[in-house]
Amino acid sequence: MTSIRAARFAAVYALLRASADVADHWIQTDHQATTKGQHDHFNGQSSAAGRRACAAHVAAYTATQGAVLLAGTRLLGVRLRPGPLAAALALSAVTHYVADRREPLRLLAGATGKGAFYALGTPAHPAHPVTGGGSYAPTLGTGAYALDQAWHHAFETAAALIASA
Repeated sequence: MTSIRAARFAAVYALLRASADVADHWIQTDHQATTKGQHDHFNGQSSAAGRRACAAHVAAYTATQGAVLLAGTRLLGVRLRPGPLAAALALSAVTHYVADRREPLRLLAGATGKGAFYALGTPAHPAHPVTGGGSYAPTLGTGAYALDQAWHHAFETAAALIASA
């Protein structure tokens, strides 16, 4: 019995993780990616625009995870109960929205002593990457991105535990 639960968890986690990467990097639109974290103090953009973009991204993200979970577990012959599956997807969606609004993770990073790491790779960090001419060189390798992904992985693990129960 224990090995069946462990196998179910492993399958669900692998499907959640893979579908999360696809949803975050292939399904998400450029508009969602650039707008979802906007608040009134960012470039004059409204908080409402940021909330709408983030909600649209999370809806597509959750639909992708749900579709991959349903198809993948069916192919693998893994049975999931609807209640725990819905709870797992809800946890993934809510925590994804919180992280992708950006400000909550920035505040959490500051409160836990990770503020400098959060700024790593951005112009806000004193050792930010620069071009040959000395101007900021944008990069995907930021501390904010690493903390965002760690947050998602942690909650995807919790979601997998819930769905596979």
